[in-house]
Amino acid sequence: MHTVRIPKVINFGKNALSETQYPKNALVVTTAPPEVSSRWLAKMKITDYMLYDKVEPEPSIETVSKVLTEYKPKNPSTIIGLGGGSSLDVAKYAGAELKIPKILIPTTFGTGAEMTTYCVLKFEGKKKLLQDERFLADMAIVDAYFMEGTPEAIVKNSVCDLTRMMCKSAFEVLYDAIMNDKTENYPFGSMLSGIGFGNASTTLGHALSYVFSNEGVPHGYSLSSCTTVAHRFNKSIFYERFKEVIEKLKFDRLILKAPIDQAADVVMTDRGHLDPNPVPVTKEDVTNLLKDIIDGRL
Repeated sequence: MHTVRIPKVINFGKNALSETQYPKNALVVTTAPPEVSSRWLAKMKITDYMLYDKVEPEPSIETVSKVLTEYKPKNPSTIIGLGGGSSLDVAKYAGAELKIPKILIPTTFGTGAEMTTYCVLKFEGKKKLLQDERFLADMAIVDAYFMEGTPEAIVKNSVCDLTRMMCKSAFEVLYDAIMNDKTENYPFGSMLSGIGFGNASTTLGHALSYVFSNEGVPHGYSLSSCTTVAHRFNKSIFYERFKEVIEKLKFDRLILKAPIDQAADVVMTDRGHLDPNPVPVTKEDVTNLLKDIIDGRL
């Protein structure tokens, strides 16, 4: 038997953000500074809310604890994750702990996190993949409004993230959007991708990427090379076209500060990503892949 889990409600398309009705006394969680979040909130037409805007990139469990400590006494009716994957992951975990509905609104279109039961947080400085049905959104709102004015670096990192693990239909949408500069189609492709990997898991590319992310490399940037070599290692049907996408985006070569042998040991502990990989992975494989990434042999 197969089971597909997606949010109870998905509001998608033009004006989805402004036409959705938001609960009163909602807690909005975001990484965005006030000058940005104020525009988003005005577009949402939300009036009765509390705002926590101190989520850092690559958030830690301590950030979730701060949210719980500050806002649990205020009895929020709903938690709204507004932002990239970092904001959504904090909202997922905090919402699950508070046992309140979760509304997830992605403002970048790479993680597909609004569709999944996955959450990534740092524990003692190291990223950890968590999976729990409690993390699944009650509502996801996907609107291309956020593509307007998004800095190129953020778009590039998002694009690389969204191509990391996709069903064939999602790949076709995203490949066309990226190669032919149809940015308006990124949200739809990301949503399909999120549904796909949310029910099948991410694999080797993610396991490799975390050793770079732990050193401060943006998540999407780290996936640019890591997912490429993972596609090659797995003999993926997407490898050649994925490589075309990465070449078009012109990412710089990744640098790893940690010794390769030590980094390979860290990767090998990530069973949540390695066990679902379609091809068994040894430490020797990981060591060779990390060398290829650092040397630019994609």
